Amino acid sequence: MNDADAVFAALADGTRRELLRAIATSGPTTATQLASTRHITRQAVAKHLSVLSDAGLVSGHRDGREVRFHADTEPLAAAREWIDATGAAWDRRLGRLRDLLNGPE
Repeated sequence: MNDADAVFAALADGTRRELLRAIATSGPTTATQLASTRHITRQAVAKHLSVLSDAGLVSGHRDGREVRFHADTEPLAAAREWIDATGAAWDRRLGRLRDLLNGPE
């Protein structure tokens, strides 16, 4: 699995997207804090954070007895690169199709 695949797989779940957005918006936070504002257990949050961490989208740092997670948006660059390249390829294909349908002018 390449970097973009790992990012897309991690972001395929709505709960993980919500957790990443919350961490990116509010700054470093714990699994307990994330669970307290959602209808999800701390254990479920921890599992989602593990997937996000494996994709490089969050990292945790021990702060006393707690682990604080912060967002790392750098891996999103690989996904954005794939999206941009795929979009450009489709733009070229659709442009050629448009030219073919419009015929010579």
